Amino acid sequence: MFKSKAYGNVLVLDGVIQATERDEFSYQEMITHLPMVAHSCPKRALVIGGGDGGVLRELARHDCLEEIVICELDAAVPAASKKYLPSMAKGFDDPRVTVHHMDGAVFMENHQDYFDVIITDSSDPVGPASVLFEKPFYQKMHSALREGGIVCTQGECLWLHVNLIKDMFVFCKELYKSVQYAYCTIPTYPSGQIGFMICSKSERPCEEPAREFSDPDLRYYNTDIHRAAFVLPEFARKELCN
Repeated sequence: MFKSKAYGNVLVLDGVIQATERDEFSYQEMITHLPMVAHSCPKRALVIGGGDGGVLRELARHDCLEEIVICELDAAVPAASKKYLPSMAKGFDDPRVTVHHMDGAVFMENHQDYFDVIITDSSDPVGPASVLFEKPFYQKMHSALREGGIVCTQGECLWLHVNLIKDMFVFCKELYKSVQYAYCTIPTYPSGQIGFMICSKSERPCEEPAREFSDPDLRYYNTDIHRAAFVLPEFARKELCN
């Protein structure tokens, strides 16, 4: 963790910037509200990773949720966030939140057909996090979802990782009825863009909101941004949609 004049407090893991006070809201809002609003009536949500609390903060805006669970392997991340990034870590304060410091894959094996939305807020596919970008992990998420459930994962950058994203598309389409890629802009991340793999057990495309949602404190997400996030530049559309 360090402080920048331009970006405020900055969370760094293994030398890679994970979140800054200046622009974290774009990533946190989109990885959360894209799947949540694409689901008509989500009751139970699971977060894998996301120890900074940002996704929890955004999930807490949805009154329809009855249960919010987070599996964060490293207890040091929530501790650091609560100390230095309280505007994000306040998500831990919601009474619907239950925290488990354990492997999310193991947790899902013990909670089959249970969640409506699963959000995997992971670091890049290097080292231990690489398994979160492979087919077996997506199989576990599929099994932990209820009928019509949706998963949304950190999906890397179109400008840097289109081949990785394409490979993920191939195996995700073997598991889920609907597979799409959406993205947002965020200055801190490489190329200023980060994406999301959104997979659903329903054939209904996630690009169209399934219910009304708004919050006066949102700074990036709105209904128009929801739809626009799925519109891909031509080079990516040719790689992923053919």
